[in-house]
Amino acid sequence: MAYLEPKKVALLIAVLAGFLTPFDLSAVNIALPSISSEFSMDAVSLGWVATAYLLASAVFLVPFGRIADIYGRKKIFSLGLFIFTTASLFMAFSISSAMIISLRVVQGMGGALIFGTAVAILTSVTPLNERGKALGIYTTAVYLGLSMGPFIGGFLTSTFGWRSIFLVNVPIGILVLVIIRTQLAGEWADARGESFDLSGALLYGLALISVMYGFSRLPDTTGLVLVIAGTVFLSGFIWWENRTSQPLLNISLFLKNRVFAFSNLAALINYSATFSVTFFLSFYLQYIRGLTPAAAGTILVIQPVVQAIFSSYAGKLSDRIEPGKIASVGMGMTTCGLILLSFLSVDTPYAYLIGTLVLLGLGFAFFSSPNTNAVMSSVKKHEYGVASGILGTMRLVGQMLSMGIAMVIISLFIGRVMITPDVADELLMSIHAGFVIFALLCCCGIFFSLVRGKVRHGSNDSTKV
Repeated sequence: MAYLEPKKVALLIAVLAGFLTPFDLSAVNIALPSISSEFSMDAVSLGWVATAYLLASAVFLVPFGRIADIYGRKKIFSLGLFIFTTASLFMAFSISSAMIISLRVVQGMGGALIFGTAVAILTSVTPLNERGKALGIYTTAVYLGLSMGPFIGGFLTSTFGWRSIFLVNVPIGILVLVIIRTQLAGEWADARGESFDLSGALLYGLALISVMYGFSRLPDTTGLVLVIAGTVFLSGFIWWENRTSQPLLNISLFLKNRVFAFSNLAALINYSATFSVTFFLSFYLQYIRGLTPAAAGTILVIQPVVQAIFSSYAGKLSDRIEPGKIASVGMGMTTCGLILLSFLSVDTPYAYLIGTLVLLGLGFAFFSSPNTNAVMSSVKKHEYGVASGILGTMRLVGQMLSMGIAMVIISLFIGRVMITPDVADELLMSIHAGFVIFALLCCCGIFFSLVRGKVRHGSNDSTKV
């Protein structure tokens, strides 16, 4: 069988997979009010429809990234895609809120296998001088998924019901699996023969579950106890990783590689400050402004469309200009957008909201792909899978923290009740508080983005195809 050029096939696969998972995530956000209505879910329980997916993905992402380095990235990527697609099919037939949340956990596991390997495969087969361009195209696909999620998700929810948004994942997943099977030759396992650190993986998982679940339970005492327990598990994980011969995570990447450490920290802060934007604005547009899911999705699509348009350009730019500088500019634009959102009211002109979403889209575009380029260009080839997994974990943990902050704010201002137009005043106050906190977080992110240092392109392994 004649195979296409690996870097082109890898890019196609990464683009399709990069579209699929964020599409699902953003489409679910726009459908949350409809899901809440069918299963009578309160605000906090509803938040777990998004949070369960993120938590499962975060727990498994780094371990599966390491497994992919050892046993083969294509193999693990294919398995993840199969799990994600199958779970999406069963999601369409959910009969209870418990079933929805459980299947979101399974989807998250599949997503972890995809996240931990897609960027690693793409980096493995793309020459160093073309990496920023390829990652920019991949990031464009991610943002197209985010942009089409609210728009198509709103249309599907209004026309066919919320279950239809999960069914659209199935043909895309099958298509990617067929392309992998028929067109992608070879395998990438640069750590083949090394052992898998199971003890480290268990400590890592316990730390993330305890911290993330505990954070969602704050300000209850149970939440505080879980956060403390998670901190203990994290300390144990770091202690173990520094003593085992073949660790799950090379801690020295953070201690000795300044670009890698601060680029990941910048990603963590950026996603912590931005992921709940769609969550809050979906509620704002539907409950406070009275729009339909389709109308709300049409407005929310603006931000990721702008991201999609400019991400490829930002990626190319980071091949010529130091990625950290471009990412810092993006973080600054994002901060300004969050500040503007903190002034939303019941009669804010839609032009104001649209202009703010355009600014946020530009900020995300100029941060994400250059920051990814900085991370992947700061490590060696045998660390691509773990580096991709760590970056993906920063994204997912950041998204989890963002949802955790949103859920704590909603709990404080609204309580464990269903969100309806009757609590519009309390909802608006929670939205204001959320965007103020997110803007302050992003300000901190600008600092860490600026002090990361420079990527030394010549010091890393050049990738030849």
